[in-house]
Amino acid sequence: MRRSFTDMMGRVVDIPFPPKRIISVVPSQTELLYDLGLDEEVVGVTKFCVHPERWFRSKTRIGGTKQLNLDKIRELQPDLIIANKEENTKEQIEALAAEYPVWISDIHTLDEALRMITGVGEITGKVQAAENIIAQVQQGFGALSKASQARRVAYFIWYRPWMSVGTDTFISNMIETIGWQNVFADKQRYPEVDLSELVAANPELVLLSSEPFPFKEKHIQEIKAVLPDAIVLLVDGELFSWYGSRMLKAGEYFNELI
Repeated sequence: MRRSFTDMMGRVVDIPFPPKRIISVVPSQTELLYDLGLDEEVVGVTKFCVHPERWFRSKTRIGGTKQLNLDKIRELQPDLIIANKEENTKEQIEALAAEYPVWISDIHTLDEALRMITGVGEITGKVQAAENIIAQVQQGFGALSKASQARRVAYFIWYRPWMSVGTDTFISNMIETIGWQNVFADKQRYPEVDLSELVAANPELVLLSSEPFPFKEKHIQEIKAVLPDAIVLLVDGELFSWYGSRMLKAGEYFNELI
């Protein structure tokens, strides 16, 4: 039996239902598939799909999110590929969509992340499990004690060049959800920012992410050299940027951070 679903790009995707050979090319959504109760149905993941570790060790790896191995994907003969507009390369996803059902997410906010969980639950036949995860995420964020002070925050994801986050990113939405202000909210996506711009933005708080670049203590000192009065912290990048079931842990983490 085949069923038609509309993905988050507004595309109608015709899927064998329920799908038996799923490839996920997005780490956050790979972990979600596991937490929805899928296992043997997932046949391929990327080299960045580190959660769950058992899948990372046992599932066929089909390249990186931006450099998929299309031949290896074809060998796996998927009946569903789950992708993301931002994390994957448009040309590669279009090539795959010409051959296989590809469901694409597009996420910038918490509400859109919850819509994605609903959608993935529907296309995999795991609606009830998806609803349970959504309820728990909403409970966790509902218990979030928003910051009493709207601190001005700069968040960095990359080094040399320094790269921050603009207003149209999920990370920026998480910063706002906490009750803080993104000092680079006037920029889009992931802008390169030199340290003179950072000084001019004058953040009270600088957050250095654990991923995709693994910031360390030495990078804190580099920021402190130009912003001696700012608080500079290493933070868990997965809890700021993974918009799947990892959000179950985010509310509690953000409370501790606040």
